[in-house]
Amino acid sequence: MTGTVIFDPLIPWPVLAIVAAIAVAGVVLALWRGLSGWALRGLAALVVIAALSGPVYQVEDRAPLTDIVLMIEDESASQTLSDRADQTAQATKELAVEIESRDNTELRRIRVGDGDGDEGTQVMAALNDALAEEPRARIAGILVVSDGIVHDADQAPNLPAPMHLLQTGRTTDWDRRLVVRNAPAFAIIDEPVTLTLRVEDSGAAPTGASTAPLEISVDGAEAEQFTIPIGVDVELPITLPHGGRNVIQFTVPEAEGELTDRNNTALIQMNGVRDRLRVLLVSGEPHPGGRTWRNLLKSDSSVDLVHFTILRPPEKQDGVPVDELSLIAFPTRELFLEKINDFDLIIFDRYKRRGILPAIYLDNVTNYINEGGAVLVAAGPDFASADSIFRSPLAPILPAQPTARVIEERYVPMVTDLGHRHPVTTDLGDSDNWGAWLRQIDVNHRTGEVLMTGVDDRPLLVLNRVGEGRVALLASDHAWLWSRGFEGGGPQLELLRRLAHWMMKEPELEEEALWAEANGQVMRIIRQTLGDEVGPVTVTRPNGETVETTLDEVSPGRFEAQYFGPEIGLYRLQEGEQSTVIGLGPAAPKEFERTIATAEVLEPVTAELRGGTVRLEEGLPSIRNVRAGRPASGRGWIGLTPRNAYETRDVTQAGLLPPWLVLLLAGGFLLAGWLREGR
Repeated sequence: MTGTVIFDPLIPWPVLAIVAAIAVAGVVLALWRGLSGWALRGLAALVVIAALSGPVYQVEDRAPLTDIVLMIEDESASQTLSDRADQTAQATKELAVEIESRDNTELRRIRVGDGDGDEGTQVMAALNDALAEEPRARIAGILVVSDGIVHDADQAPNLPAPMHLLQTGRTTDWDRRLVVRNAPAFAIIDEPVTLTLRVEDSGAAPTGASTAPLEISVDGAEAEQFTIPIGVDVELPITLPHGGRNVIQFTVPEAEGELTDRNNTALIQMNGVRDRLRVLLVSGEPHPGGRTWRNLLKSDSSVDLVHFTILRPPEKQDGVPVDELSLIAFPTRELFLEKINDFDLIIFDRYKRRGILPAIYLDNVTNYINEGGAVLVAAGPDFASADSIFRSPLAPILPAQPTARVIEERYVPMVTDLGHRHPVTTDLGDSDNWGAWLRQIDVNHRTGEVLMTGVDDRPLLVLNRVGEGRVALLASDHAWLWSRGFEGGGPQLELLRRLAHWMMKEPELEEEALWAEANGQVMRIIRQTLGDEVGPVTVTRPNGETVETTLDEVSPGRFEAQYFGPEIGLYRLQEGEQSTVIGLGPAAPKEFERTIATAEVLEPVTAELRGGTVRLEEGLPSIRNVRAGRPASGRGWIGLTPRNAYETRDVTQAGLLPPWLVLLLAGGFLLAGWLREGR
């Protein structure tokens, strides 16, 4: 029970102030005139003014509320190192007993694990949530049992009470970690890209070690061994062996006595791209679609195009002096003997033998294909003639043989069942809405895959692999009708783009491929095939364990499955002869970027209300009560601030000056003053 006097004036305070001023003026006037009853008049005025101010005696029935202590227990990954988990469990157990035994005190235990994704330890987020649920006026103290490695210290709230860090870890702890300073997302194939690495020792590292071993593995292959200095940035040139995703793993073997090897590995996933794709386009007799291939290739900024159109064959004898011709001579020897291997693709667009390219040059083109080159033949009527390019050393590598018949009739190109499974022709749209072509060269299929057909299901687009290279035959010169919008047009640009890039071995257009796409710890496994079914994919985890995953067909030729990787690291995938690797999550998560226990991160927060840090290896601190604003920590002790919070259950009020007493006192003082002045 508590009692206090409060005022509830009967008239507004400004009016009461005016009345008081008039009363004071009257008393001063009486004193100036020498009236002996001025004091009694003043007392009467004082009684009236006091009555008008409405004094009330208020009594509150209060119930004391308990103080609340918040104890945040760090259970993040870095707390599993060494014996920190045992330190935390022992300290929180003893602290809970001591706090709960204190009078008028409650304990709130808050456990904090790893943040979502790779956010690290989110102690301040947990503290903000706890303060939002508890009355701040009752918080007597905040205890954080942690190694001090907190990743959201910048989100610290305004603290209602002192905060203390009870720090786990040992002064003898030390750790070695591998840091990748820079790693581009893309690099040019067969050209070195420089990565900057650094090996750092932290904590009580042993003296005398100046170098560390480094292992480098590409796509899970056998690692190469190197030795690099410790504490120095090392520039390391890396050459990507192939296009698409390259997974590079750097590993520093675990040293004796270090806290963990989780930060000794770095996984870099880098996409290999070609610097410039070089294409040689040789056009024969001009025709309405003569610029189709040129426009397509020139629109791609990654393609360097060398284009020759043969306008003056050797048999053309028109008497024009050579020095008056504006066209340059066709550098056949330079292109087809000396620099042929510099090209990624050679396109013969309606080319026929006219004596310009001798047989030895075309024979060199065959060798170029077997060694990994690519040739595309866009056939016109010339392909069916006696001068056909088929009747040359290129014949053995061409996938179809002309019958010498040119079909001049309307037809709509159709994608075959195999074509619906091939990346070049899959998902091109609804063929019912495509425009017609008006010419097709009749050919007999010899080898390779027929992806499109024309008149009476005759082969229209045939692809084949020869040796290490690739060959394609398009048995029509009317693809340009689609680009002109004839009868609604068709997907000419996408078809020819895919065709050209398949021949230049772009990884995303491989018809037999296995790859995976990562989203956090979940990977989407994708198998592209021309077959009707695939076997299960064998997943090899970073720890060496294997598990098989069954794939489901989601579209023709495409099989997929979702797989959750329980560990962070490098996963190997195998299905038949197809294999790939993928890294899930960061090789060294944020929790392991800094592993040595420290008070530096939380020191600005604990110092706000004069809290402190105690190392648990030195023993558990005692707990004291301290007043607000006083130092809340010292050698071997930490302080809590009692809040003396209460709940008001009932309030009663009683007037101090009843009306009859006011009337009696005021009248008595006035009468006494009058009698004194009139004696």
